[in-house]
Amino acid sequence: MEKNFVKELTWRGMLHDTMPGTEEHLMEEMRAAYVGIDPTADSLHIGHLVGVMMLRHFQLAGHKPYALVGGATGMIGDPSGKSAERNLLDEKTLRHNQDSLKEQLSRFLDFDSDHENAAVLVNNYDWMKDFSFLEFIRDVGKHITVNYMMSKDSVKKRLSSESSVGMSFTEFTYQLVQGYDFLHLYRENNCTLQMGGSDQWGNITTGTELIRRIGDGKGYALTCPLITKADGTKFGKTEGGNIWLDKERTSPYKFYQYWLNTSDEDAEKYIKIFTFLSKEEIDTLIAEHKEAPHKRELQKELGKQVTTMVHSEEDYNNALAASEVLFGKSTAADFRKLDEATFLDIFEGVPQADIAMTEIENGLDMIAALAAQTNFLKSNGEARRALKENSVAVNKEKVKEDYTITKDDLINNKYVILNKGKKNTYIIRAI
Repeated sequence: MEKNFVKELTWRGMLHDTMPGTEEHLMEEMRAAYVGIDPTADSLHIGHLVGVMMLRHFQLAGHKPYALVGGATGMIGDPSGKSAERNLLDEKTLRHNQDSLKEQLSRFLDFDSDHENAAVLVNNYDWMKDFSFLEFIRDVGKHITVNYMMSKDSVKKRLSSESSVGMSFTEFTYQLVQGYDFLHLYRENNCTLQMGGSDQWGNITTGTELIRRIGDGKGYALTCPLITKADGTKFGKTEGGNIWLDKERTSPYKFYQYWLNTSDEDAEKYIKIFTFLSKEEIDTLIAEHKEAPHKRELQKELGKQVTTMVHSEEDYNNALAASEVLFGKSTAADFRKLDEATFLDIFEGVPQADIAMTEIENGLDMIAALAAQTNFLKSNGEARRALKENSVAVNKEKVKEDYTITKDDLINNKYVILNKGKKNTYIIRAI
C-alpha cells in the first residue's frame, strides 16, 4: 500500500479503537471502507469533517472509500448520543440532501477518476426501501439476540436516562439496520471495514457480527475519538448554532473566525486532524507557535488550511481581508472591497440606525448622525465634545463637526461606519 493508514491516523490523534487485525488487513491489498453520513440537512457541518477526513486519508493510502448517505436510517433516527428522537424525513428531501452532500464531499474525495480506488456515494434507502418488515425480521433479526442488542452502550444509556421518554422500538432496531448496511456493502462491494466516531462502536460491531453470522466472512471496525474542546464546550457549535460547510449557512468569514478563535491547546490538536500538512510541517508550526504564542500563527495556519479546503483560496483571502478590516488598521477603501454579506457578518451585533436615503443624499450633519437622528450618543452635547476631542471617525477616517455625510460615504450603497474612540462602533443604514 502507498501508506499505512492506521499509523497515519494514530499520529494525527484520529484513532480511538480498532478491531484486532485491522491494520494487517489493510496492509495486504486495496480494501474498501465506508463511513455513514446523516442526511437530515442539505449541508455537512464541521462535526462531520472528521469522518470525511478519515475517508480522504483512506483514499490517499490507496484504498477505496464509500460515503454512505443514510437515507433509510435517516428515516428512523440513531439513538447514539441522542437524548430524544429526531425528525424523520421524506424521500424527496432525502434525495435533495444527498445531492447537496455529494457536491460537498467531492471537495475532499475523488469520485470521478478512472482509478480503481475512486470514491463511491451510496444511499442505504436504495437497498432498504423494498425490504419488507417480515423479510427483515426473518433474514436479519433472527441472527441477533435481544440480549446482544441491549448490551450496547447507546441502548443502555437511553434506557437508564432520567428522561421518561424511553426508547422507541424504531430506534432500538437502528443498530440492526446499520448492521445490515455493512453486510450489504460487504456482499455487494467487498467492503470489509466500517469507520465512524467512537459513539458508533456498538452499531459498527453489530455489522461485523452480522457479517460473521450471515455473510460467513470477517468485517473490521475502526473509530475515531469524538472531538472535544479544551474548555468543555461543544466542538463545532457557536451561540448561533452549527458551523456549516455551506457558505450560505455559515459564511467563509465566520468559518475562518471559528478556527482563528480556537485555544492554543485545541489548535495543536485540530491542525493534525483537519489539515493534510505533514508531521514535519506540523511539528515545526507548533514549535514556532510556542516561541511566540501571542502571534497566533498556529490558529492562522489552521484557519487558512481548513477554509481553503472547504471553500476556496479566494474565500480564504476574502475572510482574511475581512478580519484585517475589523482588527487591523483598515481604511474606507478596505471596507468598500467587502461584499454585503461579509460586511454584515463583520458588524453583527453592532448597533444600527436606519436613516432615509433622501436625508443622506441631502447631506447629514455629524451631530444628527451621532445623536439627534440615531441616539448613538446620549445628547447633542456629547456628540459635540467627541468631535472636538477628535475621537469620531466616518468609515475609519477622523472627522470634525463641520463634516457632512453624503451618498459618497455609503459602503455597498447602503452603510456608513461611525466610530467613537477605539471601542465604540455604530452603523448607519440608508433605507
